[in-house]
Amino acid sequence: MSGGWVPQPAGLREVLETLHTSTRSQDTEVQKAITLKLEHFTKVPDYVGYLAHVTANLSQETEHIRTIAGYLLKNNASLLLKAPPEVAAFAQSAILQAFRDPQPMIRKVAGQVIVSFLRVLDPKNWTEALTLLVHSLDSPQLEEQESAFDALEKACQDFPRKLDIDMNGTRPLDFMVPKFLMLSEHPSPRIRSHAIGCLFQLIHIQSQSLFAHIDNFIACLFKRASDDDAIVRKNVCQALVLLLAFRPDKLIPEMSNVAEYMLYSTRDKNEDVALEACDFWLTFAEEPDLEVYLRPLLPKVAFALLECMVYSEQDLDWAIAEEDDAHIPDKESDIKPKHYGAKEHGLERASQASGSGTNGTKQLSLGGDEGDDLGDEFDDDDMDEFDDEMGTEWNVRKCAAAAFDVLATRFGGELMEVSLPVLKDKLWSPDWLQRECGILALGAMAEGCIDVIVPHLPVLVPYLINMLNDAKPLVRSITCWTLGRYASWIAQIPSDEHRLTYFVPTMEGLLRMVLDNHKRVQEAGCSAFSTLEEEAQSELEPFLDPVLRNLVFAFDKYQAKNLLILYDAVGTLADAVGGALANPAYVEILMPPLIKRWTKLKDDPEDLVPLLECLASVTVAMGTSFAPYAGPIYDRCCNIVQEQLLQYQSFQQNPEMDEPDKDILVVTIDLLSGIIQGLGMQIKPLLESSSPPLFTLIGICLKHPQPSVRQSSYALIGDMAVQCFELLRPFMPQIMPEIVAQLYPDPKPDEVSACNNAAWSVGEVALRYGSDPEFAQWVPGLIHQLIPCLLHAKAPRSLHENAAVTIGRIGLVQPQTVAPQLELFAEQWCQALLEIRDNEEKDSAFRGFCTLVQVNPQGIAKSFFWFCNAIAQWVNPTPELNEMFKSWNAQFGSFPTEVQEKLRQRYNL
Repeated sequence: MSGGWVPQPAGLREVLETLHTSTRSQDTEVQKAITLKLEHFTKVPDYVGYLAHVTANLSQETEHIRTIAGYLLKNNASLLLKAPPEVAAFAQSAILQAFRDPQPMIRKVAGQVIVSFLRVLDPKNWTEALTLLVHSLDSPQLEEQESAFDALEKACQDFPRKLDIDMNGTRPLDFMVPKFLMLSEHPSPRIRSHAIGCLFQLIHIQSQSLFAHIDNFIACLFKRASDDDAIVRKNVCQALVLLLAFRPDKLIPEMSNVAEYMLYSTRDKNEDVALEACDFWLTFAEEPDLEVYLRPLLPKVAFALLECMVYSEQDLDWAIAEEDDAHIPDKESDIKPKHYGAKEHGLERASQASGSGTNGTKQLSLGGDEGDDLGDEFDDDDMDEFDDEMGTEWNVRKCAAAAFDVLATRFGGELMEVSLPVLKDKLWSPDWLQRECGILALGAMAEGCIDVIVPHLPVLVPYLINMLNDAKPLVRSITCWTLGRYASWIAQIPSDEHRLTYFVPTMEGLLRMVLDNHKRVQEAGCSAFSTLEEEAQSELEPFLDPVLRNLVFAFDKYQAKNLLILYDAVGTLADAVGGALANPAYVEILMPPLIKRWTKLKDDPEDLVPLLECLASVTVAMGTSFAPYAGPIYDRCCNIVQEQLLQYQSFQQNPEMDEPDKDILVVTIDLLSGIIQGLGMQIKPLLESSSPPLFTLIGICLKHPQPSVRQSSYALIGDMAVQCFELLRPFMPQIMPEIVAQLYPDPKPDEVSACNNAAWSVGEVALRYGSDPEFAQWVPGLIHQLIPCLLHAKAPRSLHENAAVTIGRIGLVQPQTVAPQLELFAEQWCQALLEIRDNEEKDSAFRGFCTLVQVNPQGIAKSFFWFCNAIAQWVNPTPELNEMFKSWNAQFGSFPTEVQEKLRQRYNL
C-alpha cells in the first residue's frame, strides 16, 4: 500500500488486545476500563491509522473485530484532522481499499467511514472517495452498487450543500443527478429507492443541478408512484411533500393527480408510506399561499384524515393494555427526561390573554395520550415532544390529528361543515375505536373551529364528561385531553348555572381520572386538570379541600412517571389559587405528603428536581404558613447549591469529567427564591444560621458559566429586594458589579433571560434604595449599560421592555442623574412599553419617566408624540400617575385625531 506510515507492532498489539477484550467480557468494570482505554487511544496521534489498518488489511482477524475497528474509526473521524499528514493519508487510502473488501460487513462499515471522512474533510478535499462511490454505481456487482448507494444517500442526507459546489471546475451533482434518475429505473428495488432517496434530499437545498432536471424528476416520481416496493413508494411520497414545500409551482398543474395519489396512499398497507402521504396534507395545510388549491379538496382530505385518526392494529398492539396497571412500577425507559427552565421575568403585553388560548380554547399537549400540542407550527421539537408523550414513534394517527388541527386553523367553519356528518357518526358510534377517533378530532379542531363549535359546547361538554365513564382506557384518556382543549370555555363562568352544569362536573370528572387505575388515564387526567387549573384560577378556591385530597391521594398511588405530572399539577394549583393555599387546613393536607417525598428522595437530579420545582410554587402560595417546614428545606437547598458548585469547580479543573447537571442547581435556586417570597423578613434566622452563607453561594452563582444558573440567581436577588431588602442591602456592593456586567445589548440567545432578570432585579433594588446616596454611585454605570440595551436594534424585544422599565424606575428615584440623557432614549422608551399591559411595574416606570420629563422638559421635545401615544394606551392608571399625565397638554393640537380623542376623554383636555 502506498503511503509512508507503518503501524508499529507494539501499538497494533495493544489496539487488537483491547478490541478482543471488549468482545469477551460483559463485566461492567471491564467495559468501563475498556472505555477509558479507548478514550486514552484518542490522544495518540496515529490512532486512526491503526483502526484503518485493522479494518482494511488484517484479513486474518474475524469480520467482527474488523467491523468494530471500522465503527470506532467512523465515530472518531474528527481525529483525522489532528493526525499527522502521513497517518491521515494512510487512513484515507486504507478505507478506500476496505470498500472493495470481499466481506459485505467490511464494505458496509467502510462506506460509513467514507461518509464520516467526507463530512470532516469536505468532499472537495477528497474527490477520490466521491469518484469511487459514483463509479461504483456502474459496477456489474449489485452488492457493490448497493454499498455505494448506501454511502451516497447518507452523504446527500447529511451534507447535501457540501456536494452542491464546484470541485476542480465541475459540479459533481451535474453528473450525479442524471445518473440517479437513470438508476430509478433499475430492476433492483433497493437501487430504485436509493436513487429517489438521493434525489429528494437535494430538494430542500434547492439544488440547481436537480432543478435543471425537475420535469424529468417529477415524471420519474409519477412513474414510480405505483412501485411494488414500499420503500420506493415511501420515498416518492417524501419527494412530493418536499416539492410541495419548495417547488409548489411544479406540482400545482398536476395537483388533481397528486392529491388523488396522496389520498390513496394514506390508506397504504405500509405504515411508513401512509405516514409520508399524511405528512403531505400537514405540509399543504401549513402553506397559506396554497390555501386556494387546498379548498376544493377539503371534503376528501377531511374524510381521509378522520379515517387515519382511528387506531391502527399496529398502534393497538402497543396501546391496548386494558387491564388496570396503576400498581405496576414503571421501567426506567418509560420515563422521558424533562428539561427544566429557570425563572424568567417578563412583561405581559396587552395582546396576550392570561393563561388561555383564543376564543375559549386551550393549546395543550395531548396529555398522556397523544403528545405534543396540535398547533399550526410543527417543528422537529414539537414532533419529538409529541413522540415522547405518546410513547411511540411519530405515526399516521398523530400526523393526521396534527394536519386536522392545522386545517381547522386555516379553514375554520368550512372544515367543521364538511366534517360534521362523519364526526357525528363517530362520536355516537357503538364502536369504541370510532368514538375515540371522533373525540380526538373534536379536540384537534378546538382552536381553529371554536367560533362554530361554541354553540354546540352545551351538548358536547356533557357528552365528553359522560365519556370519562367509558370502559375503554383509551377513550377515557383522549376525552381528558379534549376536555383540556376546551378548558378555557369551561372555566369562563358567566353564571351559577354554567358553573354547576359544566365547570364542577368537568372538575370532578377529571379528578376521578387523576385517580384512575390505568396509568395512561392518570397521566391524561392529571395533565388536563393542570390545564383547567390554569384557566380556572380563583374559581377553584371553594373546592380546594376535595381537590387537594384527591391530589394527595395520588401521591401514594402513582408510579414514577406520573409522579412527575402530579408534581406539576400541584405546582400549577399553587400558582392558580395563590394565597388561598395558606389556609392552615390546606397546609395540613398538602405538606405532610410533600415532606414525606422530600425526606425520602436523595439529592439525585432525576428524582428531586420535579419536587423542587413543585415546592417553589407551593412556598410562594403558602407564604408565612410555610414557615414550620422551611428550616430543613432551606438548609438542604443550601447544601445542594454548595455541592453543585463544588462539582462544577472540579469539572472546570478537569474537563474530562462529565459536566454536572445544571437543572438541580437552577431549580434549587428557584426554590430558595420561593421560600424568600413566602417568608419575607421571617427568612432572617435562616440566612443568619446557614453555613456557608447564602449570599456567598449566590455570589458564585452570579458568575456561573451556565446562563440559566445566572438567570435564576438574578431572580433571587430581585425577589429578595422585594421581600426583605434590608437583609440584601449589606451585600449590594459585591452584587452590583455582577449585575452591571450582565447588562449588555447583544446577548446570545441562551443569555437573554439572564439579562432580563438582571435588569428587572436592579429595578426592584432601585425602588427600595430610593434617593439613597449609596445607590447613586451605581446609577451612571447602570444607565450606561441599560440605554444601549434599549436602543440596540437587534436586541430582543423582552430586553427592550425590561431595560425601559428599569430606566424608568431608576429615573423615579435618581432623576437628576438620568434626566440629562432623556433625549437619547425617549422615543425608544415609549415604543418599548407601548403594548405592555397596565401593572405596577409599568406604573412605576411611567412615573419615573414623567419625573424625568419634569426635570428635563427639552429632553422630550422630539419624542412628545410617542410619549402621548404611549399614555393613550393606558386603561387604568393609578391616581398618582393620572395626575402626572394631566400636568401637560402642549403640542396637543398636532396629534392625530384618534390620539387626541383618547386623551380628551381620559384627561378632559
